[in-house]
Amino acid sequence: MKSPEVDTPISTDSEKNQTKNGFLALVSKLCFEETLPIRFMYKTVPEHLNDTGWRMFTGYETEEFLEDELSNLVPIPVVKMCSLDPSLSELVTFNAGTVWERAPGSDSWERVYDYKIPSPNVDVEITNDIDRFNVEPKD
Repeated sequence: MKSPEVDTPISTDSEKNQTKNGFLALVSKLCFEETLPIRFMYKTVPEHLNDTGWRMFTGYETEEFLEDELSNLVPIPVVKMCSLDPSLSELVTFNAGTVWERAPGSDSWERVYDYKIPSPNVDVEITNDIDRFNVEPKD
């Protein structure tokens, strides 16, 4: 028996059966300030109960723009984004780990398989020094 490819879903249903939580997506301010359409989006693991995990971009964001996430990404209800762009409605049913893009002037979305979804940077220090954990109790 041949084992399935990691990036190949067993079925379309298996890509959409994840528990749905939250109702917000983080959307680039360029969508509203410059009235540009969404052309790139991905779903990451939600960061809190109201977060769907969807991140939506115009494709014109610079690295500097994306580094300042608090100032440049706005939490917007996914329902509102789907009402502004109905082509998003089917895509937002997919699970975390999916990435989509569309070319300028195109209405059709293409699935992206070679994009590495960014993850939060967490500082973790690993040690085998057991003495660091033996702290004398204070009287």
